[in-house]
Amino acid sequence: MMCGIVGYTGPRNAARVLIEGLKQLEYRGYDSFGLATLGNGIEWYKRAGRIGEAEKDAAGIGGKTGIGHTRWATHGIPDDCNAHPHLDCTGRIAVVHNGIIENYTELRRSLKARGHILRSETDTEVIAHLIEEHSGSNLLDAVRDTLPELTGSYAILAIRSGEEGIVAARKNSPLVIGVADGEYLAASDSTPLIDYTSRVIYLEDGDLAHLSASGVRIFHEGAEVVRPVERLGWSPEEARRGGFPHFMLKEIYEQPGAFSDTVRTVCDLPEILLGCRGLTVVACGSSYHAGLIFKYIAEEACQIPVRVDLASEYKYFMAPTRDPVIGITQSGETADTNAALQSAKVHNIPTLAITNVLGSSVTRIADETVYMRAGPEMSVAATKSFIAELAVLIRLASLLSDRSLDITLDQGHRAIEEALLTDMGEAVQMCSSASHIFYVGRGPFYPVALEGALKMKEISYIHAEGYAAGEIKHGPFALLSRETPVIAVCTPGSTHDVMIANIKEMEARSTPVIALGSGADRELDAIADILIPLPDAAPVLQPVAATVILQLLAYRTADALGRDIDKPRNLAKSVTVE
Repeated sequence: MMCGIVGYTGPRNAARVLIEGLKQLEYRGYDSFGLATLGNGIEWYKRAGRIGEAEKDAAGIGGKTGIGHTRWATHGIPDDCNAHPHLDCTGRIAVVHNGIIENYTELRRSLKARGHILRSETDTEVIAHLIEEHSGSNLLDAVRDTLPELTGSYAILAIRSGEEGIVAARKNSPLVIGVADGEYLAASDSTPLIDYTSRVIYLEDGDLAHLSASGVRIFHEGAEVVRPVERLGWSPEEARRGGFPHFMLKEIYEQPGAFSDTVRTVCDLPEILLGCRGLTVVACGSSYHAGLIFKYIAEEACQIPVRVDLASEYKYFMAPTRDPVIGITQSGETADTNAALQSAKVHNIPTLAITNVLGSSVTRIADETVYMRAGPEMSVAATKSFIAELAVLIRLASLLSDRSLDITLDQGHRAIEEALLTDMGEAVQMCSSASHIFYVGRGPFYPVALEGALKMKEISYIHAEGYAAGEIKHGPFALLSRETPVIAVCTPGSTHDVMIANIKEMEARSTPVIALGSGADRELDAIADILIPLPDAAPVLQPVAATVILQLLAYRTADALGRDIDKPRNLAKSVTVE
């Protein structure tokens, strides 16, 4: 599951804290929500739909300790019954869970044979009933005895009527504890915590914890352990919209700062890259596109081969190479990327993680970690984290090539600022009336086209595909028409003339063309229906500027169509399952 969980124990009304915390996790994507508190026994409320649709009803339950959940359906349809929390047969135990219990079918069959009544279709419900079977002891011991029966991944929060506090456990799914004055919180990530505290504890895989008024106790493999208390680098203001209509637009406009902050932070080449003769990059989604752009830049600047693999494929089809592996994951919790890095480590291949989240799972897997400095990203669609990834990757290419790109990188924020001034009016009008859009480019602008198409389809729900421009005539030409606009990135350089030829071929099929290129390019202006001028920046920064323009185009188009931009349907911010 790509769900959100929140727990609270302290002097406040738990339901209100949980609801506000769940709102902070809405960016992860969800189709139902619920909460349970320790009031008069276990009090609970859950339903399909958005939190805002039933917030008053949910806030009506009492108690100072509770757990909450936003569910992204995997096992069972999104309805009230399948929403979390899930209770045991007695109604005295409540559980919320992020992850997947892989052996739930076997456990479910066994529990039913022993007389348990399971009401939902979820894998999570078996956890509550297993805890019930071990409930002769206290809740902490009951959860401890249950965990060995579970195969899969989990971040679990559990409460039991008549017993103080919350029990938490994690395995291959993120869980962070917030430490405030006389109150404690737990959540899938730090965003629900920052209104209450900047002090956090990142639980490690296999940790079991108890949160109560007397503090936090953590156990690992049966022994009590101490985990460091760390400080968050984000303020509550950074996680709010700040007057923008959507988080996505706010985050797009934060990109000049995110780029320059990240460039300044990455000062030295990680040890595992010293003297490397080749690299492998593993990533998913937008991070994969960032890796592809890096391939073109690094191969030219550093004269070393760079292989880029989808992380979901790498685990099963590893290349016969000993080159260091770089895993890129904004959240640090992307299951496929983390699994790919773990596979590399099994084969004694050096690993480097690039992530935005301090203490995330990937930092415990990789040999070394480089942090981007994007700050919190609340919108599901990646924008400033993507630009920060590019900042890290281009800096690494510079460090691998005797800092050949350093002076250029210092101008990156200016290129982004100029891109943010682009007029989108005509292009938005053309795109918002289309059902299908093609994006094309060559060299590093091929992955820029992939990323632009991804942004458009994610938030506008318009079908969009990115292609290397030369591939359009190998099949997709059959789909070109007056109703299928093409967005083409055509910049001065070695591929300019062939791109012009490609665009003319598309124009001959009556396809409307939106071109991104030099404002002084008369030939491009003559054949394009709309020319969007790119900032006058160094070649290595052109993919960055073009990406920002395509982000804005997707945003403005989705806004014109009235889409739910920050929380697009069926998507989740952090994909924590394979």
